[in-house]
Parts: sequence; C-alpha cells; structure tokens
Amino acid sequence: MASPGFYWTMIARTRPRPQSCPRALHSQPIRTANVPFRSSQWYSRPIHGPQRFSRPAAIQIPAQRRHKSFRVAAHELYKEYPISVSFATFCIVSASLAFIYANYLYRTYILGEFLPYPEPVAKKLRRALYYSNHDLQPENALKYYKQALQAAAECGMDPFSDEILGVKFQLASFFEKQVMQPRMAIEVLERVRKDCLDWVEGKRGEEGRWGERTRVLGQCVRVSVKLGELYARPDIMETENAEESLVWAVTTLLKEQERREREGVKEGEGEWMSTEEIGGALESLGNHYSSRSQHYLATPLYLQAVSLIPKTNCHAVILMNNLSASLSQQRTPSTPYDPPADPAALISSARTWAEKALDIAKTIQPPERNGECDEGCAVAMHNLGEIAEMQGNVQEARRWYEEAREGSKRMGFREGTERAVERLKLLEGT
Repeated sequence: MASPGFYWTMIARTRPRPQSCPRALHSQPIRTANVPFRSSQWYSRPIHGPQRFSRPAAIQIPAQRRHKSFRVAAHELYKEYPISVSFATFCIVSASLAFIYANYLYRTYILGEFLPYPEPVAKKLRRALYYSNHDLQPENALKYYKQALQAAAECGMDPFSDEILGVKFQLASFFEKQVMQPRMAIEVLERVRKDCLDWVEGKRGEEGRWGERTRVLGQCVRVSVKLGELYARPDIMETENAEESLVWAVTTLLKEQERREREGVKEGEGEWMSTEEIGGALESLGNHYSSRSQHYLATPLYLQAVSLIPKTNCHAVILMNNLSASLSQQRTPSTPYDPPADPAALISSARTWAEKALDIAKTIQPPERNGECDEGCAVAMHNLGEIAEMQGNVQEARRWYEEAREGSKRMGFREGTERAVERLKLLEGT
C-alpha cells in the first residue's frame, strides 16, 4: 500500500470516481502534501461511506520566489541579447522621462501662465501667442488679442488688473518686436497710460483703495519710461516727447517716494517701486540728456542712480562709466549766480569714477558676475585712456587703450576693440 502522502498526490492528479475507502484508513491520520497546516498536529477523522476527495487549493508560490525567477529570466535574456535589451531599456527610460518632462512643461508654461484667466479668455490668449511667437501671422494675432480683451470684459475682469494690463503690454511688445511697428506700440501704451491716470485721479483719497492706487500708479511710471525709450528710437526721434515722458516718470516716482517719507505709508498701501526700478528710470532720463550732450543734467541723475544700485551688481559698473563719461564732457553753462565748474576738477572726478568702476568690476565674482562686468572693464579702460589724453599724458593713454583692446578681444567685445584700435591709430603720430 502506498503511504498517505503519496496516495493523496495521486488522487490530486487523477481525480478518480468516488469509491469506498479501505477500512485500514479509518484509523490512519490524513495529511495533505504540500499544503501548510495551521499547527504541527496530525488531524484524523472517520470516513463513513463513500467520500469524494476535493481538489486542493492552488499552490501559492512565495513572492520572493517569483521575483527571483523574474530576475533570473531577465539576467538570462540580457546575457543572450545584451545589445537589444540595453537599447530597449534605454528607449523605455527615455520615453518615460520625455513624457514626464513634456507633462511638466505643459502644466507649468502652458496651463500655469493662464491660470489667472477664465477659460474663454485663456483660449483666445493661447491662440494670440501662438500666432505671435510660433507661427507669425500678425492679422490673426491681432484678432485674437482683441477677442481676448473683449472676452475679459464680458467675464467681468478688472480692466486695471495686472492680468489685463499684461495683455496690453504684450500687445505693445508684439507691435514693437514682431511686426516692427513701434508707432503702433506707442499708441497702445499712450492709451494705457491715459486710462490708468484717469483711474488714479478718480480714486484719489478713497479709503480702502490705497493698494490699488499704488499698483496702478507704478504701472503708469513704467509705461512712461518705456514710452521715453520708444520716442527716442532712431526711426522715430521725437526727442521732446521722449523727454516729457521720462521727466514725468522720474518726477512722479520721486514725489510719491517723498510723500511716503513725509506722511508715512498708509494702511494697505503696499510697497512702492523697488530701488532697481527707480534707478532704471533715473538712468533712462540720464541717457536721454547725455545723448543730447546735456551732460550737466545727466550727471546728477547718474549719481543718484549709482547710489541706489548695489555694488555687487554688474550694472553698477555701467552706471559709473556713464557718470565718468558725463563728467569728463560736462560743460556747465554759466549763470550770474553759478559760475562754471572747473574743467580740471571735473576731469579729476571723472578719473575717480572710472577707476572705481574698474575696481568694482574686478571684485564681483560668479554667479553675480555677467557680461556687463567684462564689458564695463573694457569701457573703463577706454575712458581712462581718454582722460589721460585730456590731461596730456600720451604714454598712459596708449597703455590704457592697449589694455582695452586686448580685453575686448578676449571677451569678443567688437565695439570696444574697434574704438581702442581707432584711438591707438590717432596716437601713432604723437
């Protein structure tokens, strides 16, 4: 007779018809092979009459064994086809990373930028930006910009909110850069400035609107600075309008800053423009006066702008060079009350500011250091050469020009190289 364990195994495989069990099994314990017990005891029960042996439960393979089998199979597959398996793995990983990155770009730069807008407005803006930046079609872009502003009005969006003003600024940038129509950009910005100023005047003194007033007035100043730059373009050259816009911007921001210092910041008013923005407006007006050779007006603006910008900013080097050049060329008109400044003193001050620009440019290190520092070094060397010429020191001037030429060549600053070579040629006969 076969043992109980073997007998069970045979029944489990063949599943015969029901039959009577031998009496010899009545007193024998029954134990199923390969099926774990809840305890280590042997169980027995009497068998009365014919019994049908039920099919045992499916054998559970431990998870560790399954994982091991998969690893073994993968290892064997890799050993047999190393190049194909490596390439397939690379393609799967690359596709997964590309999908994740594409999803990130879509949510961050496509959906994220339009979250503040209702969907009817966002839909039109997406199309306008597509026809502005990707498939340049000015007529379609302008049509969808107008439809976006119309949809915003229908949705009840605030026409003076940063979101709607941003759409108008984008439209002005589209006219300036994409279709090369700066006069159309001026027209858009002039209308924005007028509407914002009317709103500010209408809300003057209203309680609870100080924060909105600060925000809208700041946008007016920024628009005026941009208008000054557009009016001063060579293809427009409306210098009077440029000066008017820049003077208004500088006067307004300084008056508002002075009012806050005198009266204090009102509740909910918020912060005024940053020091970088104030310095930028002062610099723009200084550049305007400098381009018209009104250096006596540009000098105080450059000086005030330099005092506002951090000395760890490379743009401070540019401002100091501008101040140095303005001082060296300054010819203050004489008045009955103010005698003209001493030219020697002005040239000495110009030399001091050029040397200071060179020293600051050398001390700024990455990551704060950028191309402005390198170009500022070359400009400072060139300015020192011109100042040495003014003081009659030709050898020193030649040395500064040579250093400016070599430095400009190293950094690929073509304009600096050309100017230094030009000055060296003029010194050859001396």
